[in-house]
Amino acid sequence: MLLIRTYAAASAIQGVGLFAAEPVKAGQLIWRFDPVFDRIVSEADFALLPETARAFIERYGYITPQIPGGWVVPLDNTRFINHSTDPNTDNTSPDTYARRAIAEGEEITCNYAEFCEDFSLD
Repeated sequence: MLLIRTYAAASAIQGVGLFAAEPVKAGQLIWRFDPVFDRIVSEADFALLPETARAFIERYGYITPQIPGGWVVPLDNTRFINHSTDPNTDNTSPDTYARRAIAEGEEITCNYAEFCEDFSLD
């Protein structure tokens, strides 16, 4: 669940990106998994879904050892955070923090390899 105000817009990195709608301080908590708001889809349930739903989860969800149980599927615009090898967020724990100050209007980025166990740029 996002804990800061954001908006989705065109990204110079990839299609649509997530942008800060307010200044964010270095070290500030900006996202945390909330089981009331976000979802985990088990591998068994994932296998039963129609192809279009599986494609959505594969695009916007992820499997991580930080949050066990299956595919993590955020229900907010977190899904629009694009990958960067020099991200402005830290995802080395289950929560997401600002690695440095993020200006209002700046795209929020993360390094998918910090949390996605099978991430590859291939």
